[in-house]
Amino acid sequence: MSYNEAKAKYAALGIDTEAAMERLKNTPVSLHCWQGDDVRGFDSDPNKPLTGGIQTTGRYPGRARTADELMQDLDVVLSLIPGRPKLNLHANYAIFEKGEWVDRDKLEPKHFKKWVDFCKAHRVGCDFNPTFFSHPKCDPLTLTSPDEETRRFWIEHGKASIRISNYLAQELDDVCTMNIWIGDGLKDVPGDRMGPRMRYKESLDAILSEPYDFNRVKPCVESKVFGIGVESYTAGSAEFALTYAATHQDKCIPLMDNGHYHPTEVVSDKISALLVFFPEIALHVTRPVRWDSDHVVLFDDETREIAREIVRCGGLDGRVHIALDYFDASINRVSAWVTGFRNAQKALLYALLQNSAEQKKLQDESRFSELMVMQEELKTMPFGDVWDEYCRRCEKPEDGQWFSRVAEYEKNVLSLRD
Repeated sequence: MSYNEAKAKYAALGIDTEAAMERLKNTPVSLHCWQGDDVRGFDSDPNKPLTGGIQTTGRYPGRARTADELMQDLDVVLSLIPGRPKLNLHANYAIFEKGEWVDRDKLEPKHFKKWVDFCKAHRVGCDFNPTFFSHPKCDPLTLTSPDEETRRFWIEHGKASIRISNYLAQELDDVCTMNIWIGDGLKDVPGDRMGPRMRYKESLDAILSEPYDFNRVKPCVESKVFGIGVESYTAGSAEFALTYAATHQDKCIPLMDNGHYHPTEVVSDKISALLVFFPEIALHVTRPVRWDSDHVVLFDDETREIAREIVRCGGLDGRVHIALDYFDASINRVSAWVTGFRNAQKALLYALLQNSAEQKKLQDESRFSELMVMQEELKTMPFGDVWDEYCRRCEKPEDGQWFSRVAEYEKNVLSLRD
């Protein structure tokens, strides 16, 4: 079926495919830099083990080893994904001049100038994350440590990250979402749960005392259930993160990662609950498999339902800040990047073609049989033809046309790195 036929079929249901594509083209989605190098970064030994509950599995050839290689890979990714991507950086991706190095508490905006130049060249914005893991000063705790010197180091790192986020927002004339996540916790049953959480609160208060324009810089607090080595207790639980954000709405917003909950919980059900009380929220879209394993995002049921909730709740009007967060070292990393981003875009387009207003009306009128029928019949509408048209209008390859480019890049570039 051609796009024009698909357009007519959707129009018969009161759905405007043109408006849906236009809305999606103007919806920013953050592309995480850390898929390309297995979360290693450039501020220390690239072969060091990951800590803080993070683990990357697989040894597929072609991992980016330098900032230049990572940017080269991102060039390829950006040529293959439609829509309006932003870049998402972690602080450990600082780029130092030859012979220069500073620790994370002394990072400055100048250490991210080359990333700003990259973003300007590609006309994309940039989000940011302090890096509270994989560092000698994780003892193994950071912002919750009972050691004042350790805690002070990480507070200063958080403040430095605020200043860097301000710089990114100003230079790129775009909102910078700055996400605070720590893996602080304990492997076994704690003797004190309150103490670490009180110290975490005080640390967050200190970080957010650094001046910033909340209209342009959006600090977030992200929760987690557990991680490797912190299976029994995490200080930054969902209850902690949400309550902190709720009581500091003039300073930060909550961030939900759909891999950071119990397997029977779904973030799609939580979005509307938070938007009742928060003007804005942030999301990390990933794919957990039984635990927070950050698999490549698929066009699966929960990804589609997350997108549908964003659309239903008016989240595309600046209320929901969307970012991706996954890392797979068992497959071609460029392919993983492209697959996940395109699937996130597909989910959002699919959601925009659901006639949410009519479904709300049917629910409010208790016409549940008609609602079920509409929801089921929309599943077999010619969505793929609209998706292909969207890719064409964004001047990006359609499905079935991009992987050969990745394979060629692997042959000529990635395979030569190892």
